[in-house]
Amino acid sequence: MTERTGTFVVTHAEDESAVVRDVETAQVHTLSSNPGLEVHDVLEGTVAPEPPLEVAWEVVDVAERRTIELVDSDLEPTTHEKELAAGAEVGELIQEERAGTGEIHVFNLESDIEDAAQDVLEDEETVARAARLEAVRVEVRRSADDGVLSVRYLPD
Repeated sequence: MTERTGTFVVTHAEDESAVVRDVETAQVHTLSSNPGLEVHDVLEGTVAPEPPLEVAWEVVDVAERRTIELVDSDLEPTTHEKELAAGAEVGELIQEERAGTGEIHVFNLESDIEDAAQDVLEDEETVARAARLEAVRVEVRRSADDGVLSVRYLPD
């Protein structure tokens, strides 16, 4: 096996070890030590297999490290987000780039808004998507009255 350079999200962390997942390939690497990583940290860097068995990995280079903040907002989706949802089929995902960096995902849902919001906040893929989009904050907003759920991937 050879070194892997990329963007990794920490999916599990203990004092002595951690598990990271490559956000592009979804390949999982168990680290034999934990260099201070916590769940939802994003690591831009290089990992390499440890000899002789090359089963566990180690972090050999860190270009950048950040934490993804997940926010269950009490704010409603914006007027623009509600308009996007109004033009969508029920259950359809609308993706729109933000001005600058980031992205907004809007869902038109008839029911179960609270369950959907919790699913987004608990889904490991939400953090991986934020890492790919170079976001540091994910804000989930909802309006049960309108049946709209918005997920905002924000740079700061």
